Formats: sequence, structure tokens, C-alpha cells
Amino acid sequence: MSVETKVAEPRLLNRELSWLDFNARVLDLAQDPGQPLLERVRFCSIFSSNLDEFFMVRVAGLMGQEAAGFGVRSSDGLTPQQALARIRDRVVDLTARQAKLWKRELRPALAAEGIPVGTIDECGAKELRRLETRFVREIYPVLTPLAVGPGQPFPYISGLSLSLGVLAVDPETAEERFARVKIPEGLDRFVDTGKRLLPLEVVIGHFLPMLFPGMEIGERAVFRVTRDADFEVSDDADDLLEAVESELRRRRFGDVVRVEVSASASAGMLERLQDGLAVAPSQVYEIEGPLDQADLIQLTRLERPDLKHEPWVPVTQPRLARVKDGARFFDEIRRGDLLVQQPYESFRTSFEAFAAAAASDPDVIAMKTAVYRTSDDSALVSALIDCAEQGKQSVCLVELKARFDERRNIEWSRELEQAGVHVVHGFPDMKIHAKMTLVVRREAGGLRRYVHIGTGNYHAATARLYEDVGLFTADEEIAADVADVFNYVTGFGRPQRFRKLLVAPFGMRARLVDEIRRVAAAAAAGGPARVRLKLNNLVDATIIDELYAASTAGADVEVCARSVCMLRPGVEGLSERIRVRSILGRFLEHSRIYSFEAGASSTIFIGSADLMPRNLDRRIEVLVPVENARARQELGAVLDSVFADDAQSWALAADGSWSRLRPARPGKPFDHQAALMRRAQQRSRRLTDGRTRK
Repeated sequence: MSVETKVAEPRLLNRELSWLDFNARVLDLAQDPGQPLLERVRFCSIFSSNLDEFFMVRVAGLMGQEAAGFGVRSSDGLTPQQALARIRDRVVDLTARQAKLWKRELRPALAAEGIPVGTIDECGAKELRRLETRFVREIYPVLTPLAVGPGQPFPYISGLSLSLGVLAVDPETAEERFARVKIPEGLDRFVDTGKRLLPLEVVIGHFLPMLFPGMEIGERAVFRVTRDADFEVSDDADDLLEAVESELRRRRFGDVVRVEVSASASAGMLERLQDGLAVAPSQVYEIEGPLDQADLIQLTRLERPDLKHEPWVPVTQPRLARVKDGARFFDEIRRGDLLVQQPYESFRTSFEAFAAAAASDPDVIAMKTAVYRTSDDSALVSALIDCAEQGKQSVCLVELKARFDERRNIEWSRELEQAGVHVVHGFPDMKIHAKMTLVVRREAGGLRRYVHIGTGNYHAATARLYEDVGLFTADEEIAADVADVFNYVTGFGRPQRFRKLLVAPFGMRARLVDEIRRVAAAAAAGGPARVRLKLNNLVDATIIDELYAASTAGADVEVCARSVCMLRPGVEGLSERIRVRSILGRFLEHSRIYSFEAGASSTIFIGSADLMPRNLDRRIEVLVPVENARARQELGAVLDSVFADDAQSWALAADGSWSRLRPARPGKPFDHQAALMRRAQQRSRRLTDGRTRK
């Protein structure tokens, strides 16, 4: 459905610049004095690690297009060259903000709290002697200076490694040589002298004469290289595991996309780095202050609870609190669909208990699950192994191409295979991103299937940090659909139809379009009509066009997009009834909840898919309809809370700019995440009080 735009601006916002706006919001939180100090430091670290991945994947892709002479413009009208230029300008501005924040606010505030991050010049003689002893014993043995000269080519610099570039001069011959000293990755970034913390590169830089005896150190500068880390596995790969391992080896040698260097570096040092790394000046970013502030995460591990959020302990979902054994867990699901929201409710006493019940219950005969990412201490992995050892059918779909978790997934999938679990790796050309688990149980009436479908990974660590929802159900049609998805991935064939699930790439897009049009038709008929979307990224042009059409038809459209949003809201004649916000806070807003209200009829879905072409067309994704009245009510309350937040929300304007919302009631902001924490605690207390009265 086409929509005419009445504005000069492009119909869509630029995806890459929208992502940089998201990372700017992360930096806003690092600048927020209302956050506990070490939480501000954590956001500063997250900003840097986010930016690394952005360059490794998105910027690398644009540079590949530029190198290939790819002249097609993006949906917002930019060529790859124009996009790269705008990205550079934005990144220079953001990294300057981060450097200023560290120098003027975070570092002084840490020092005031007894966590000084200092310099060599601040160390006294006795402190320096102790530091030298430690350097000789613990640091010097793992350093390897690599000089450049005749017979000594410029060394290979691994991606994201921190290095010292050194210009050393022979006083007898006046010959100057460039050398690289890699900052060891196996050591802590900050060295504790007893009085202060010193960056490791500062310590190494001070003792460089030990590495270059008899030479004069003319200059030292810290630099860091970012390489292309994305990869594609050939559609013709016969052995997917072998193909992914091969690509992992190749990733180490990806093209250089960015070089960060201390702003103090001389023109001569910059020239040597550019020549040695074969990069253009536009790829070099001069940084004031410390490079790689992702390592600031080390400081957040200090035992200073007074400088952090009060620890949050998830509660057990009230219905699950009465479950005493594995069989009771399945009884509870059979009583009615059950919704759980992490991290407010416990992942351990919900999904992990479900997996453990499958392993311990003698009536369970099969367990199948799809895993995109998981933790090293995963109870799911243990449950799968236990099932296999008991002779139960145990199947795990492992997505080997989960970006930056490929190596870990390879390792534990081999562990599963060795224990007798049937491990399937999916397709070379399509990721399995669905989060679903199927348990088959022998009961009095025959076999019954139980299902969990969630919005987040089966990962115990991130379940404490990411906001996600999951649905437990024994609905026969949903269970049959999930079984068909598993059979499609493990077998050979193409599903003809699904009963209730929306499955990509088999019709999810078409069904979502139908839902939006149904709302638009209700609006055009003068009835109540509303679309509410909570997701990570809104990128798909077809879906955005349908939302524009629904808006012009009179429907209200509310979008909460955590990171990228290419939709342009509030444009006259196009999107006047659309508002977009983003919530960033203590927990990462990760769930996908899609609600469509058309008159008296409404549908609501949760699942793994964002509204992006890759999710709708090139991945195995699942959205499940939530039909249970209580579960729908709970999801409605979540959406109400999301769109009422004015404590940690940003609003998107028609010109593409984001601004932080001010509380509707001055001095009394509504914090969506804090409200859900209070709600979880209140429900838990009511349950405890009820038991006490009994």
C-alpha cells in the first residue's frame, strides 16, 4: 500500500544514523547524574563495546559496498560514501563527548569515592619501586616488541587489541625505528598500585626502556585497530560446522575498518600507522583520553554496592510458587497458559525449572529446543544431557552463526553430541532465531505436548539483565505448529500451513500486514483502532508503509523501539497519529510484543522477531498469539507501563532527532522498570502473606 509523502525529507530515516542515535542515548545515561556512579561507568563501557560491534559489522558492510563501487542509495537516499561521511562526523562528536565525560566527570567522581584512576606522574618513589617489581614479575615476561625495518615488515595487528606504537632511536646511529608492543589481553586493564589504579598501557609505557635497552624512546602512542568481523557462510556448505569454523579463522584477518589513536600522536606516528595498516585518513580516529573504554567494565566489578543499583532478586511467578516437582509443573501449564516476564520474575524457577522437569519426570519421553545463545552454566544444556542419558529423545537446534558467540556455540554443541543429544545446525543461508522448547509427555489420555516460546535467549546471565517475556502453553494447535517447525529444520520438506503460529519466512510478514490493515479498516469505519509495538528495531519498509497508511486512516500507532527506528513519526499527512519512543534503563528492553486493536477485536503476539527484512525473510522466527485472558491482561499492563514511562524515555521527532522526555508531573517521574519491580514484589508478598494466614 503506497502512501504519498508531503514532506521534502525522505520517507525513512537512515538505519546507521538511527543506531548511532541509540548509542548516543546510552551515552546520555552515562552522563546522567541521577544514575549511581558505577552504573554511569557501566553505560560508558557499553557505549564503547556497542560502537566496536557497529564498526565491525555495519561500517564494514558500507565500506565493502564503497570498495565495490556499489552506487545504489539506501532507503533514505544516501550513497555508501555519503553514509560513511555522516557516520564519521557523528562518531567523532560522540567519542569527543565520551572523552570529555571521562575527564571532567567520571574520573574525578571516582577519585572522590576512593577509586582514583591516576597517572604515573602522581606516583611517589616508593610506589614506583613496587610497581617496577610487579612489572618485572607479572607484565614484562608476556611482552613482545615487534620492530619494523629491513626484513621486519609491519606486524599483523589483531582486531580490538590495544597497542603501543613506539618510535625508538639508536643514539649511536640516529636511526629511528617504529615498533609495536601489544598490551596483553590476559591481564586486567587497570593495575592496582595500592594507592591508585593505573591503565596497563600507562604502566608499560613507563617501563618501555626495559624493552628497548640502549635506545631512546622518542615517542609512544596508544592505538587500536577494528577489523571487519562479519561473515557469510556459502549456501553450498556441506558441513555447516566446518564452514563456520573456517569463517571464524578468516574473521581474525578481516580488513581494517577503523584505527583509533591517542590524540597526542605526532604527524609522523600517524603516517607510520596509516602506511603500515594501509588505511585512509578517514578511517583514523584521534581520541582524547583512554582508548577502549569498554574495559571500564572492570571498575564496575569493584565491591562498592553504595555506588550501584540495589541488587534485584527476581521473584517466582505466583502460579509457579506452588509447584513442588516436575509433574506439578506440567499440571500447572495444563491448567492454563502461563506468562513469565524476566528479570522481574525468575528465569531459574520458570524456564530452567521447566527444562529440569522434562529431565526428571519419568513420563516425559522427548525434549526439543532451539538455542541461539546460552550461558556456560546453562541448566538447559544439563537437562538435554540428562534426557539423552535416560533414553529420552533429546534434540537441540544450535545456531552456529549467532554473531560473536559462534565459537562458544560450537564448543557446547560438541559437548551435547558427545553426550548423545541429537544436535542440528540448521541452514547455511538462514539463521534459526526462534526461542522455543517442546516437551512430549505420556499421560492418561495419550501423548501431550508442552511448549515454551519466548522473546529472549535461553541464557541465565542475560535473563537477569534483559527484559523478556515467555509463554508456557499446552495448546494443541500451537504445540503442533512448534513440532512442525522442528521437523522442518531437522528433516526435509516445507510446511504447508501453520495453525496459530506466525513463522518466518513462511507468512509472518503477510499476517502482520493483514493485522495492520485490519486496524486501519476499523479506524476508517470510525471505530476504536490502535497498534502498539514494543520491539528492538523497526526497519522493514513494507511494515512501515502499512503503519503510515493506518495512521492516515485514523488509527493510533504507538511504537517503543529500543534501538533502530527508520519510521518518521508526526509528519503531517503521513504519520500524524504515530508516536515513537525508546526506553533505556537498568534492564535492557528486549521483548517483542505486538498488539493490534480493531474495534472489539484484538490480537497480541510475542516472540523472537524484530520488524526487519532479515527477521521476516531470512530467518526462522516465531511469533505466538497470546489467547489466555489473564496473560493478555498482563501484556496489556506491560504496554501501558511502557508508554507511560517518562523517567527513562526518549521521543523521536519528525526530523529524526531524539529528545529525553520530561516527567508529566515535575519531580514525580513514572519509571516503567521500577513500577514492574514493585509489582512483582507486591505479588510475591501477597502470596507469602496468603500462605502465612493459612
